[in-house]
Amino acid sequence: MRLYKGIIWGTFFFFTVLFAAKVEDHLIDIADVIWKVPTSRKVVALTFDDGPVNTTTPEILEILKEKNIKATFFVVGEQVKRFPNLVSQEVSEGHEVGNHTYTHPILTNLQEYRIEEELRNTEKEILEVAPKPTLFRPPGGLNNKKVLTLARDSEYSIILWSIDPVDWNYPPVGDIVNLVVKDVKPGSIILLHDGRYPSPTPEALWFIIDSLEARGYEFVTVTELLQYYEAK
Repeated sequence: MRLYKGIIWGTFFFFTVLFAAKVEDHLIDIADVIWKVPTSRKVVALTFDDGPVNTTTPEILEILKEKNIKATFFVVGEQVKRFPNLVSQEVSEGHEVGNHTYTHPILTNLQEYRIEEELRNTEKEILEVAPKPTLFRPPGGLNNKKVLTLARDSEYSIILWSIDPVDWNYPPVGDIVNLVVKDVKPGSIILLHDGRYPSPTPEALWFIIDSLEARGYEFVTVTELLQYYEAK
């Protein structure tokens, strides 16, 4: 595991730091919470929350690999501890990993020290198999000044989303695809989930990728998406 960690860091850590440095100036101009990126380029980011699990996550990774698409996975720390090999796979296949807390609590109900623990413990698990995360997504998107301040103090950019087909609630595949395709715009951040099984998400993912690519869209990680930020 340690040897693998060294190889991964040697390959990917440099690029993670480089991207983070490049977007810092943009983040000053973007709101404290990033929902989407203002751009005229037809680029979007696929994001997956609540994993990894050893059922849905491998299905999604296989689809992304076959389609040659890179995505961002906001992982839950206790799941990383259970399935570290899946996070290793995400990184080795060029995907981005972000912090999604350790136990997936409602952060706005917690005291500051508990929020700090959620961030720190998840980061600790991620660091066993991947570079230090620079992106954070609070569960449910719920946040307040306390949450935002603590995340910023831990050097995280807070990423939410602009498209949510509520795939975690098991809607029909067609509903997921139709909502994403209907609402997509340049700079969209699409919220999907890989933390449940069974799930309609893998099947929907096929159609989302094909439909958006047919409309001229390109898929990038969240950090890459930030590079397309255009000041108004």
